[in-house]
Formats: sequence, C-alpha cells, structure tokens
Amino acid sequence: MALQWIVLSYIIAVEAAIALILTIPLPKAVKSRIVALVSMMLQPAISIVPFAGFQLLDIYWKNEHRLMCTSDICTAAERDRYEKSIYKAQRNAIMCVAACLLYWCAYRICKFHKEIQELEAAEKRYKDM
Repeated sequence: MALQWIVLSYIIAVEAAIALILTIPLPKAVKSRIVALVSMMLQPAISIVPFAGFQLLDIYWKNEHRLMCTSDICTAAERDRYEKSIYKAQRNAIMCVAACLLYWCAYRICKFHKEIQELEAAEKRYKDM
C-alpha cells in the first residue's frame, strides 16, 4: 500500500512543477513549445484521476470498516494507533484531491494558452484585412 502513496506523491510533485513552469513568464516561442509538450503529456496523464478516485474510495471504505477505539477499555497504544491511522487517511485524501486539482490546473492553463493563441491569430487576420 505504501508504494501507491509514494507514486501519488511523486505525481503531485511533478504536476506542481509543471503548473509552476506553465505560469512562469517566458518568451512566446519557448512558452508555446512548453505548452505543446505538456498538452501531449496530459492526455495519457489523465489516468491519475481514476487512480486518485479509486484511492479515495479505498480510504472511504477503510474508514467505514475501521474498528473504533473511543471507549475507556482501549489502551493508550491502541488509541495512538487509531489516531495515527485517522491522520494518515486524512493526509492521503488530501493527496488524492491535490493530484486531481493539479491535473485540472495544468489542463486549464494549457487550454487558456491555446485559446489566447487562437484569439491572437484571429486578431492578426482582422488587422491584415
């Protein structure tokens, strides 16, 4: 199970780096090439969304079937283990949501950049008329 969360954390780091690179002001030629490269990478990278969704379902299922340790008969160690599992589940849920959100941000930035290029081309055509 830990390997899934390591992979997801690396994907989040890469998506954050991509979003940062896409938002840095760069010359037009460099920016358009970076956007084209990221756009080609986004289509196969959509698989992160169902992966994160499946992980969220797994977290939900485990939360619903988790043994509760809230009574007085629980030892301190059991209570600590229970609280630690709750914190890990919350962290993992935040990671899943962040992966989907960062993917969406990169997608929208690329889409906005392409729309701006199309509008600039249309404006240039109208000026030339």
